[in-house]
Parts: sequence; structure tokens; C-alpha cells
Amino acid sequence: MARPRALFLLGFLVPALLLPEAAKILTVSSLGGSHYLLFDRVSQILQDHGHNVTMLHFGRQLMIQKLEMKKSSYHVISWHVHEDQEKDMKKYLDLFMTEALHSREAHENFVKIMEQLGTRCSHLLKRSDIMHSLKSENFDLVFVEAFDFCSFLLAEKLGKPFVSLLPSPFGSADFGLPSPLSYVPVYQSLLTDRMDFWGRVKNFLMFFDFSMKNWKIYSTFDNTIKEHFPGCCRPVLSHLQKKAELWFVNSDFAFEFARPLLPNTVYVGGLMAKPVKPLPPEFEHFIAKFGDSGFVLVALGSIVSTYQSQEALTEMNNAFTRLSQGVIWSCKCLHWPKDIQLATNVKIVDWLPQNDLLAHPRIRLFVTHGGLNSIMEAIQHGVPMVGIPVLSDQHDNVVRIEVKNLGVSLQLKQLKAEMLALKMKQVIEDKRYKSAAVAASIIRRSHPLTPAQRLVGWIDHILQTGGAAHLKPYALQQPWHEQYLLDVFLFLLLVTLVAVWLCGKLLGMAARWLCGTRKLKEA
Repeated sequence: MARPRALFLLGFLVPALLLPEAAKILTVSSLGGSHYLLFDRVSQILQDHGHNVTMLHFGRQLMIQKLEMKKSSYHVISWHVHEDQEKDMKKYLDLFMTEALHSREAHENFVKIMEQLGTRCSHLLKRSDIMHSLKSENFDLVFVEAFDFCSFLLAEKLGKPFVSLLPSPFGSADFGLPSPLSYVPVYQSLLTDRMDFWGRVKNFLMFFDFSMKNWKIYSTFDNTIKEHFPGCCRPVLSHLQKKAELWFVNSDFAFEFARPLLPNTVYVGGLMAKPVKPLPPEFEHFIAKFGDSGFVLVALGSIVSTYQSQEALTEMNNAFTRLSQGVIWSCKCLHWPKDIQLATNVKIVDWLPQNDLLAHPRIRLFVTHGGLNSIMEAIQHGVPMVGIPVLSDQHDNVVRIEVKNLGVSLQLKQLKAEMLALKMKQVIEDKRYKSAAVAASIIRRSHPLTPAQRLVGWIDHILQTGGAAHLKPYALQQPWHEQYLLDVFLFLLLVTLVAVWLCGKLLGMAARWLCGTRKLKEA
């Protein structure tokens, strides 16, 4: 009995000895909306697991205003910019969203928003009060977001190691993953991992198009970098992304196409999942009216709810009248047009407990904008979907929904009552979609560790080991011509050309010698 007892005690003592001391971690959130929700969750998880977390938070730009006053157990530092700059940002954001909702999402509009973010970042780096406070805290680690370039520059300015979170599909950020174009679709190509010949041609060409667009986006922060970093050691944004110790990806094997990953790449899709709570009575009473027919949940995200057009609201409302199910719709009540009669089977609310509704046994369908947080929650509970994408990453997400047979998609320009009703009935009545959603849920739930455990475990690992150098290949430090063996190919080509030239010379000499010998014999 002594040996088993000793092993039993050792099993508790060894992990205890390996646990790091509470680390001081800075999380940076300045994009708002679902990005804030995700970073709030990350910050809370790290705080709950014994670390001392501070969030640097841009306070006035949240899309979901109710969350501005949210109480947290971690420390929050809020900062703002001048009203004129906020107005400029809102002007470009309004333009971008209005165009996107009319299926005219222009890259130039997105670049203008990024230019505003670059100016806003410069304002932050000039704030001596905030920068001095952050430096004096001497953080052990900074947690940044892939889309928030300012957070990378902030970590570099503080001189601290950092980890990054990718809130969208692979490809939206280049952090050094091997990406064979034969089966890894380029971001925004709307291709799958099973490409035919013409698909591979399109993917190859879109790689160059995406690279040029990325270069233009990175360049929006050039002035900020020149202003705040000395010429001898100015960071390059594309290099900074590869400098991250770890990359956490807000997705899951149940949803993503299988592809090569590096050891410092970790799936944490499903971080937003929380224990299911009983529904408020108002929702239960509404659902009960429709008995076994069940209900449909409609939530198109905070941004879409704010910018939704009257035409879209009318078409959606008309589509819902054709369903036998009840419809719970997240839609700003103040924005509801007075001249539109709300369908009798529809309940609109400003806010709804999405996770709890997706877990309800009578849910039949989820109509979503295709945000990853929403998709992960739907997969968690095995709910099929109709995706109506609005922004760029959502289009890629919806492609995966269709390929994985988790549901169907509908483009905004096709948003007519007849088409939407047809798509919803298709997913509700065809049991293949529900079966695929349940299968994805099993994959999602069968991981040996939860997303939160993976997040904390890997953070603790790099804190214990002093970084993640052992997880990153040397390729991340190589110049591109070495990484793709262009110098080797050039050398071999040169050797081949010299060899061919020498062979040609030798053959010429041999031919002249033979001709000379014949002439001597004939003479």
C-alpha cells in the first residue's frame, strides 16, 4: 500500500511544484463589440486562475454599449481620444457598414478605418501618464489581438513578451504557418480545402492579391511607427506578428479545415461557452406557445443590429411569418419601423441570453451573421445554422458552415422573404443538417481539455519556461528567400547553366579537333 499511496501523493505534489507564481498580465482591447467580449472572457479566465490581470481598454468605441459598465474582478485602465477623432472614426465606420450592408464592402473603406486606428494608436503612445503607468507595472506578459496592430506596437514599446489571439479564420493574419496553396484556401477566396484545377489557379492568384492588400493595411501604421520608434530599431508589423510567443486561435477542429500548424498554435474556440442557465420566464412562455414545433433564434451581431436597413427588416419579418416555429429575434426595438406590423410568431428583444437559448431542447435553427463566437456556441450545442454574412471574415466562416454541412448560407443581396423562408425550412426539415451539427458538437466537446484549460495551461507553460523559443521553428527568423529556398534554386540554376556552358565549349572543342583530324587525313 505504501507505494501506491506515494504515487498518489506525488500526483498532487508535482503539479503544485510546477505551478508558476501569479503573473502580471496585460490584456489589450480597443476594437469593441465581439472583440471586447472575447478579451473580457480571456481576462476573466486568467484572473480566475490566479494571475493578476489588467485590461487596457478603449472605453468609448464599444459597439455594445451595455458592456461599458460591466464589473470585472480584473483591473481595467480606460482611455479615450478627442471628440473630433471619434467623430471621424464613426463617419468612416458608418460608411463601411452601410456599404457592406448593401454588398459593396470596399477595401478602400476598410483602409480608411485602419488609418483612423493608426492615428488613435499614436494618441495612446503619446499618453505619458498611461505609458508610464504601464511601464511601472512591469508586466510579465502582454496579451494582444491579431486585428489590433496597436497592441503589438504597445507590447514592443513596453519591451515585454506577448501572445496573440486570432479571433477570425486562419489566413486573416500571417504569422508564419505553412500554407500550401494546393489545399489551404487564401483568406477571402471563399474556397474550400478540396480545390479543383481552376480552384487552385484562383487560390494562387488571390495569394498575390491578398498580399498586396495586406501590405496596404500594414502601411497605415507607418507614420505611427516612425513617430514613436527611433530609426535604428523600428519594428515591422509583419515581423512582429511572427514574434508572438503563442498564437491562440478562436476556432476548433470541428469547424476548421485540417491544415499544418506550428507547435505554438493552439485552438481555443469555445472560450465564450459558459454553464447553461435557466431562461427568463418571458422566453420560456413564448417558446411554450409553439409546442413541439420549437423556435428559431435570430441574432446577426451587435453591429448589424445597429445598421440594419428597413428593407432588410421588412423582408426578414415577412419570411418569419411563413414558419410554423416561433422566432426570437435580437433586434433593436427602437429601430423597428412603425409602419411594419411585427409577425405574430416573432418576439424582438434588445438583448437575449444566446448561449442559454442555443442549449434549449426546442431550438430548431440559428440564423446568424457568421461571427466565430456565435458559430462556436452553435456547434457547442449542436444547432444547425443559416448564415447571412456581412463582413469579410464572416463570408469565409459561412463557407465552412456549408462545407461541413452545418447549414446553408444566404447573401445579403439575396435577402428576400421567399428565399430566406426557403433556406430556413430546408435546414429545419432536412435532418442531415442537425446530424452534422450534433457530430460537430461531439468533436468539439470530446477534447481532453476545455478551451479555458488549454489557454491557461499554455500561458503557464511559457511563463515557467521563459518563453516559447522551443515551440517556434527557425523558419520564422529566416528571410523569405531562404525560407522558400530561392537562393538554393538560384545557385543550382547557376551551376546547371555553367555546366551546360562548359559542356558546350568542350563539345565545340571536340568537334573542331575531329574536323581538323579529318582534314589532315584527307591531305
